[in-house]
Amino acid sequence: MSPDPAAPSHLAGGPAGTTSGVTGEGRVLDREGWPVTGASVTLLGADGSQVARAVTGGDGGFALLGVPAGAATMLVAAAAHEPRATSVVVPGGGAWRIGEVRLRRQGGSDVPPPGVWAIDVTHSSISARAHHLGLAAVNGRFTGFTGVITVPEDVTRASVQVEIDATTIDTGNAVRDEHLRSADFLDTDRYPTLTFSATGVQRGADGWVLSGDLTLLATTRPVQLQLSYAGSGPDPWGGTRAAFSATAELHRDDFKMNWNQAVGIGVAVFGTTLKVQIDVEAVLQQ
Repeated sequence: MSPDPAAPSHLAGGPAGTTSGVTGEGRVLDREGWPVTGASVTLLGADGSQVARAVTGGDGGFALLGVPAGAATMLVAAAAHEPRATSVVVPGGGAWRIGEVRLRRQGGSDVPPPGVWAIDVTHSSISARAHHLGLAAVNGRFTGFTGVITVPEDVTRASVQVEIDATTIDTGNAVRDEHLRSADFLDTDRYPTLTFSATGVQRGADGWVLSGDLTLLATTRPVQLQLSYAGSGPDPWGGTRAAFSATAELHRDDFKMNWNQAVGIGVAVFGTTLKVQIDVEAVLQQ
């Protein structure tokens, strides 16, 4: 008997359709934590026979129904991703929390292919968060920027050059944006651009570390980006694209951007630490 066709696609029992036994629940995600929809999750018993199968839903979730206790092998496969096989032990009773299963993009590696990569601004973002009144966070982004990533055969000698149009700051509030462009903050009349330049990356405890120099308000300071590479692959227009993400913390005082006001018992309007999030999609240049 096959599973009920009216049941959600991410729920499926073993080959006999039984729902006795343990229910195992988990999610399939890519390396960056995005859900992988339509991935097949198959559980094989110790003798190699299929005991359960499921297909992930829109949130990457799946449930394996009627799973017998004991040693098994879980196979996870999805289009454009490398399949993954994991040895598991199904508990004898209660819920089986499988957790997250991460898949790597097919053909992916820890480093991008060599070449010159131009940042696709339409599919990239540079944003920052600042603490407001010691309570919430204010989010902003720059909508205008250009950049080139050069990857040699020795990836540790890769270089990055980025130029940001400071006048494109956008926090979703016109009055606040004008204040940020003023001499209190970015002073865009005198310093319309920010630049970041880096040469060389190193492996860190949680990925790559990209060290470079950020120039803001005519002041240059060293900055370290915690960098991750999500993989590369063909696009629908005959090109090749790669994805990167990076985070960093900046301190406004380092760039002499020290305007502030105190309210109440001395709580500052804006915190001095900025949390920066960068997501980049780049196109390989021919």
